[in-house]
Amino acid sequence: QVQLVESGGGLVQPGGSLRLSCAASGIIFRFNTVGWYRQAPGKERELVAAMSSGGNTNYADSVKGRFTISRDNAKNTVYLQMNSLKPEDTAVYYCHSPTAWGQGTRVTVSS
Repeated sequence: QVQLVESGGGLVQPGGSLRLSCAASGIIFRFNTVGWYRQAPGKERELVAAMSSGGNTNYADSVKGRFTISRDNAKNTVYLQMNSLKPEDTAVYYCHSPTAWGQGTRVTVSS
């Protein structure tokens, strides 16, 4: 059974940074494509960033240059480093593997 557990969300001021973590059991991240999604109130869930098993990455246009997805194979953990945060980045962020979703971690960007 695949389990994904996100952490690292919180309240941050505009321009600040957060690093989200997604730890996995039941799946080996380096053999799979892993993505970070987010869902803001009243909006559909959208892809923020993804990393393939080969390490290729892609990002939503709205976060390019500000967010970075990375992977620690030894810890079987994927990260999302978020810099220069904006109020419009406020959302619940979810980690996704081919067969599972995490429970989400809330990010609030507000002064």
